[in-house]
Amino acid sequence: MVTDYLMRGLFSFFIKNRVLSIGTKYYPTNKVEREYVEMINYTHTMLLEIDKAHITTSRIFENLINEVGKENIPPNRRFIEIKPAEDRVDEYALLSNIIMGSDRYLYVELFNNGRTIQNFADIIKKENGTIIEQSSSEIVAKLLSKNDAIRVAIELIRIGSNKEIDVRAAVGMTGAAAIERSINLNREIGEMSGVGFTKLGGEFAVVFPTKFSKMKGEPAHYDNYIFIDVIDSTKFIAEHGRDQLVEIMNDIKNYIEKECQGKIEGYREGGDDLIANFPTKDAALRAGIDSAWHALNNGAKLRAGIGKSRREAGERAQLADEIKLWNPTSLIVFEIADGLYGYFVPSEFARSVIDFGFNKKSKALLIFIFVFVTTFLGWLFGYWMLGLLAIMLSVVYATIT
Repeated sequence: MVTDYLMRGLFSFFIKNRVLSIGTKYYPTNKVEREYVEMINYTHTMLLEIDKAHITTSRIFENLINEVGKENIPPNRRFIEIKPAEDRVDEYALLSNIIMGSDRYLYVELFNNGRTIQNFADIIKKENGTIIEQSSSEIVAKLLSKNDAIRVAIELIRIGSNKEIDVRAAVGMTGAAAIERSINLNREIGEMSGVGFTKLGGEFAVVFPTKFSKMKGEPAHYDNYIFIDVIDSTKFIAEHGRDQLVEIMNDIKNYIEKECQGKIEGYREGGDDLIANFPTKDAALRAGIDSAWHALNNGAKLRAGIGKSRREAGERAQLADEIKLWNPTSLIVFEIADGLYGYFVPSEFARSVIDFGFNKKSKALLIFIFVFVTTFLGWLFGYWMLGLLAIMLSVVYATIT
């Protein structure tokens, strides 16, 4: 724990951006999760805070309206905070969302009339939802995203209220999580119609105390562009040949199209960059991280930016030129709330330093004391070169032992 804190502080100082995590504490439960966790920990991929997000309840409500669509949320709503969001980005939750995707479970419960339940199930299916479980008064369904689940829940609440039926809905990453959220909401507001959900570590709900008319809005759609560029491609071609660059970029292009449902909108074979659009933000993030790791395995470094437009994605990718240790290295920059964050893949030398710090603590402490004492004595007696000599001897010692 102490070593992790010190290493994050050390790299934060040199990168000049706060390092939130080195590797991940995420506990994998299946093959896909294990592959991501092992790769993140093997490469010591860091989560950086580039521009801190300001996470407040009012901002979360504003984001909800923008994401679901103003025309899809009636004016008679009340926004309730059940548990406040933490004013920080949780690397565990972020990685969980990237690996598990944007699919969300919706739990719906009718309090005083179960005859409408089949009508509700049919509406969910029309919205591309999948019914997981259904009883005479409850439904557990899976929808394409949290925003879709909230939007569909509001429509079900409208239909129920017009029939004098109270409808409780809740959204979660699993069916069990959605049910538990519904129970928590019931404790807070009783049997009032509403939909509960989580956002950035907090728990919230939108409730509807009165009837409202049918909303005329369409499902909100957002572009999720990624701009990927090979760093110093001229040098890479000189060392590895253009064919190697073409092979890497074609592999990335195929992965984006086949595994992430991305649409390539700008790529010329033989070029060192591409632009793609994705149906969801988590798919874009997954593509960026996997592409950076694939390039790394083949001796290349990538800079990538994710945004709602091509320009925004390109501008974020350019930040990699400024965010570095000694030389630019692979970086994927993206937005969370109103802040900017990045996945930073350290160079081979930096990864060796991290390995040394985590796995050889006693040796690292000995070297630190030796360098500090020698440098201090050299400064005290006017022999500044002793510090340089101590560093050189420490490097030799760390290499041969």
